[in-house]
This record gives sequence, structure tokens and C-alpha cells, in this order.
Amino acid sequence: MKKIILFTITLFSFVLFSGCTANLTDPEIDFQPPKYVEQMPARESKQDFASTGSIFGQGDNPLFSDRKAMHVNDIVTVTISETAKSSSVGAKSLAESDVSALGGGLFTSGGATTGTGTNGSVQNALNKANGFANAGFTTNSSNTYSGKGSATKDASFTTTISARIVKVLANGNYFISGKREILVDNQKQLIQISGVIRPYDIDQFNKISSASISDAKIFYKTEGDTNRATQQGWGTKIIQAVWPF
Repeated sequence: MKKIILFTITLFSFVLFSGCTANLTDPEIDFQPPKYVEQMPARESKQDFASTGSIFGQGDNPLFSDRKAMHVNDIVTVTISETAKSSSVGAKSLAESDVSALGGGLFTSGGATTGTGTNGSVQNALNKANGFANAGFTTNSSNTYSGKGSATKDASFTTTISARIVKVLANGNYFISGKREILVDNQKQLIQISGVIRPYDIDQFNKISSASISDAKIFYKTEGDTNRATQQGWGTKIIQAVWPF
């Protein structure tokens, strides 16, 4: 009896914790750089020649240099404007009907007649035989299925965030990463972004659209009393995670 109780408790604990780990964790985004960013070497800074005495200036900030971000730790402004719209409708209807009937007599009078017509005694005997031996049955089956579904999604997110060039790849592209935290009236907003951009996509105002970011990862989250009030309690989540019905 004790073994049965111990086994039951162990099984229930396993189901409980497996359900909790499967359904109670919040969705997360891993902001580690893509593998190709780690594998690709960084561009080496080389100075082939030095021109002294130029009236236009030298160094990192010459007089007529481009004001776009070009080096590691330079800042680029990212305009996040993401819109997702989708709509789908599906319907399916099936119907099937089947009717089967089987029956028949084993004996008939055929040509069993006498000179005055049908032999009545023979016919009566055949009718009695058919009454016992006649086999017959009828089946009728039908199956109907009808299903319908629809889904509509309309979401948009717009904001601006500054990101830092973390690595200049050998092909000239930049891997950028940026994070912003805002705390207003005990409500905390977190925005984080990372991805790979081309220097040609940065405009004259040192801005780039999120649509031009490759392997973009955008994270937005709100923490505080309002967010907690709209979340289910952990007890309800546990019950829903392990409830099989």
C-alpha cells in the first residue's frame, strides 16, 4: 500500500512540475548575436598612408566626413515601426450516407402445377418453408461533419531607440544592440533591439528603419501594478498546466 501511495505521489509531482515548466514560463528572446556574426572576423582598421598638413582636417572627425555611424561604439538611431496583419477563414463540410438491403426466398412454386392449375398444397408447403428459411436485413447509416474556423490579427508597434555598433563585420555590415528602460509612475517599460544592418541603409540623419535590420530581435515589456493586475495568478496557471480536461 505504501509503495502505491509513493508511486502516485511521485507521478503526480512529475506531471505537476513538467506542466509548470512547459506552460508557466514567460516567453523570452535570446539577444545573443547570430552564429555567423560570431564566426565572421571583425574588420581591421588599417591606415595605408598618412597625409600631413591637410587643411580639411584628419583623425576620426575630419571637416567633411560623413556623420553616419561607422565605427564600433558609434550610435545609430533605429525607428521601430512594425505592423502585422493577417486574416484567414476555413470551412469544411462532409456528408456520407449508405443504405443496404438484402432479402430473398429460398423456394418458389416454379412450374409445379397440375392439370387444373397450381397445386395448392405444394404452394402452401413452399410458403411455410420460406417463412422459416427466408433471410433478409436492411442497414442504413449516415455520417455528417461540419467545421468552420477564422482568425484575424492586427498588431502594430512604433517607437524609436538608439543602438550601439557592437561589431563591424569583415564585409562592412554592423551588428548593433540597444536597450532602453523607462520608469514612470511605478510602471517600467523595457525596449531592447539587436540585429545586423548595412551602412548604406543609414540615412543622412543617422537613422535606420527596423525593416532594414537583418536577424532583428525586438523586445518590449511592461512591468508594474497594471501588468500584474492583467496576469493570471500562479495558482490558476498551475491548475491549467496540469488539468487534463
